[in-house]
Amino acid sequence: MMASTLNRVRVRLCGGLLAGLVLALPLTAQQNSAQKDTPLRLTLQEALARARQNSVAFQAAATEAGISREDKKQALSAVLPSVTYNNSAIYSEGTGRDNAVKFIANNAVHEYISQGNVHETIGLAGIADLRRTGAAAAAAKARADVASRGLVVTVVQSYFAVAAAQQKVESSQRAAEEGERFLKLTQQLESGGEVAHADVIKAELQVNERRRQAQEAKLALLNTRLNLAVLIFPTFNDNFELADDLHAPAALPALTEVQQRAAQDNPDIRAALEAEKAAGHEVTAERAGYLPSLSLDYFYGIDAARFATRTDGVSNLGNSAVATLNIPIWNWGATQSRVKQAELRRDQAKRESSLAQRKLLAELQSLYAEAETASNALSSLERSAELAKESLRLTTLRYKDGEATVLEVVDAQTTAATADAAYQDGAVRYRVALANLETLTGALTTP
Repeated sequence: MMASTLNRVRVRLCGGLLAGLVLALPLTAQQNSAQKDTPLRLTLQEALARARQNSVAFQAAATEAGISREDKKQALSAVLPSVTYNNSAIYSEGTGRDNAVKFIANNAVHEYISQGNVHETIGLAGIADLRRTGAAAAAAKARADVASRGLVVTVVQSYFAVAAAQQKVESSQRAAEEGERFLKLTQQLESGGEVAHADVIKAELQVNERRRQAQEAKLALLNTRLNLAVLIFPTFNDNFELADDLHAPAALPALTEVQQRAAQDNPDIRAALEAEKAAGHEVTAERAGYLPSLSLDYFYGIDAARFATRTDGVSNLGNSAVATLNIPIWNWGATQSRVKQAELRRDQAKRESSLAQRKLLAELQSLYAEAETASNALSSLERSAELAKESLRLTTLRYKDGEATVLEVVDAQTTAATADAAYQDGAVRYRVALANLETLTGALTTP
């Protein structure tokens, strides 16, 4: 009896636990689904950071900079002493008398070598190569900065293109709703005998046009979102929303400030100057082929007929030192040819450096003028959009009072839609102009 009661209690407990798990599982699935459905709020700075991680072009430039840093480390190790430990066993043909060998370079029929070697080469070529790789590493880092700033322009343009597309969708929906209201108005006025049926037909045509424009605006928004998603996400993901406002204030810095920043740290100029330095050091390294070089070797260990530290009570451990002076005499003009090549590359690097400085001055004036023009145009476009909206409202009221024609109302609707779209495009143009200035100054103006 007691056992039967315990079994029933166990069954009830297990049933309650299973029921709780069954109820909990849908809740967990719903929570996970809600988390997946929650869009990622993406700021411009976050978009830039993600783009740098996922951009193949930028990562290629960063990889080149990393490789150049390792080249500099290898060049440094070449001018510093190196330590190796050599082990070898040599068998030579003997003469058959007194363990003598036929080859005068060998010491015994069986010779064992186990010794450490400290090696150092002293020459102008190694020092010049170290300086060349250092300048090349700096130039590669500058090129990575150029790639980073160029990526900023792409991301800014794509980011705010999405913001503008969203605004255009909302504007087109409002225009479609305005068209619907106007169609109803014409129908009401026609039923009262105040307007002709032609007004209704014109209003209906306008409504159909507004609906098509709204669909096109949604398609444009989808395409811009996909372009941004491909740019910033490593896997396909379109579940995001923008956190930055397209029309948030973003002041244009003064021209003097832009000039100072551009002069202090422009990556194009820095890359060109470092490339010129690297080419100059390459000339020095090649000219070192005309000069002698000195190598020093210090050996410590065994070099004996038996592989042992002691033989017949005598220690086999010992040391020796070798100094070698290499004097170049004749190589059929190979050194002269390499020097000529290096000089040609140096002269070209100088020309490219001069060109980069001239381009900076020209681009600075051009890009600042573009940003200034876009800023002024943006204020005008905003005012035009407000006026077009007010004109539409007044024209519709005049139409109700019989003082305006249906063509005037349709024209006002078209003007309002066009002015609003131009205002959104003007805002994107201004943001991109500020991003282009960042390629010269390194400072992005953000809200």
